[in-house]
Amino acid sequence: MIWNRAAETGDREELEALQLRRLRDVVRRCAERVPIYRTSLPPHAAELLGTLDDIGSLPFTTKQDLRDRYPLGMLAVAREDVVRVHASSGTMGKPTVVAYTRGDIAMWAEVCARALAAGGAQPGDVVHNAYGYGLFTGGLGIHYGAEQLGCLVVPASGGNAPRQLLLIADFSARILCCTPSYALNLTDMMIASGLDPSEQPLAYGIFGAEPWSEAMRDEIERRLAITALDIYGLSEIIGPGVASECTEQAGAHIAEDHFFPEVVDPETGRRLPDGVRGELVFTTLTKEAMPVLRYRTGDLASLTREPCACGRTLTRMSRVTGRTDDMIVVRGVNVFPSEVEAALLQVEGLAPHYVLRLDRPAAMDRLTVEVEVGAPGVDREQLSQEAARRLDRALGLSCDVRVVDEGHVARSEGKATRVIDERLL
Repeated sequence: MIWNRAAETGDREELEALQLRRLRDVVRRCAERVPIYRTSLPPHAAELLGTLDDIGSLPFTTKQDLRDRYPLGMLAVAREDVVRVHASSGTMGKPTVVAYTRGDIAMWAEVCARALAAGGAQPGDVVHNAYGYGLFTGGLGIHYGAEQLGCLVVPASGGNAPRQLLLIADFSARILCCTPSYALNLTDMMIASGLDPSEQPLAYGIFGAEPWSEAMRDEIERRLAITALDIYGLSEIIGPGVASECTEQAGAHIAEDHFFPEVVDPETGRRLPDGVRGELVFTTLTKEAMPVLRYRTGDLASLTREPCACGRTLTRMSRVTGRTDDMIVVRGVNVFPSEVEAALLQVEGLAPHYVLRLDRPAAMDRLTVEVEVGAPGVDREQLSQEAARRLDRALGLSCDVRVVDEGHVARSEGKATRVIDERLL
């Protein structure tokens, strides 16, 4: 189902003309109203934008810029026009606060409605929303989008897996929204409770908020008997709904009438061509309360502008394969948890629950991968050796693999913790 056919399947030349008009407008507003841009933008910056390619002349914005202006130093509207704030967890310091006007909330609901429709939802469906509510953007973004689409929303939020299973069954939920790691947690709980996942009413899962691999998708679809789809977003841009997969599962369609995408080299900031993986950068074209120019997301992906088989003509982004700040360096080798995950899930007999432990017992870093056994009666030593071989080939790095008991790896009620770094760096 296509929710907004005009926006999602329109002519690209017309879309790019709209983007350029909106880009000039947001640059003009930022230069007039936001102190950081008033000083960083060149004079008459909006008038210098002759084409979309000229966006490269604008300065980047970073998460630190937002933190330095905590809580509301990035506003482009009067404080009285702000109707809501959301914020990051603040685990790396002060939280990143984002603000919304009524217009921003309406736009957010629109792009989330598009995402849900692309992911198999239809008016009248029951949407079980197990994303966290509160300052985290996941829960309320999906909630408003599902209501706009005309769905019945069960606002389950995170945690309390037994209650989640009860609500899914009793309300005959057709759509499950949560992190992919929590979807696996719920699947384990179903099986432990004697329930057959294939007999549940669920048909589609819309999963995001953490990187996950194609192998993880295959595992979820096999075990939960659903179609698993990726949704992408980040609070600094709007929340979930920035991009989302359709049922073709061929990349996430970016709502680029509202969010202009780029990919840049993480080291140099140089713009990269379509098809080349780099750091995602977004400019908000219509956000009112807190617009951002060329925001460096830290997420690694690539773009394609080829039309999709579903009929949408929007630019698509690949699956996020990691984050620039999630990357760990082990003995000079760059390692992303998603690469480890993909290799582990190729080994039959392992479960999709793992954690990477880093320590430095002597002069050299040591990487130990703990992964749960996935079937009874298997040879754990053989599984460990096979996993170590696959990881060596995938990463170019030797590591220890420990096949541990079921339940050994802590289950997530939200985003999974994949790396425990015990090195004294």
